[in-house]
Amino acid sequence: MKKQRMFENYPDVVEADDLCKMLGGISRKLAYRLLASGEIKSVRIGHTYKIPKIYVIEYLTQTAAPGGDS
Repeated sequence: MKKQRMFENYPDVVEADDLCKMLGGISRKLAYRLLASGEIKSVRIGHTYKIPKIYVIEYLTQTAAPGGDS
């Protein structure tokens, strides 16, 4: 799958609920843990995380790469 076509039905900036869906239905708790730890880059505005879609794709390609950090 080409990176530019990944998640094409999502807006360029998503929130935690979208992130859960994008990562295969992970729990909100896990999503917030990934965001708070910086594993997935984001911007926090008040109590809301704004996640540029490119950072979700970056996270997936890094963790899926052979010999990656995970």
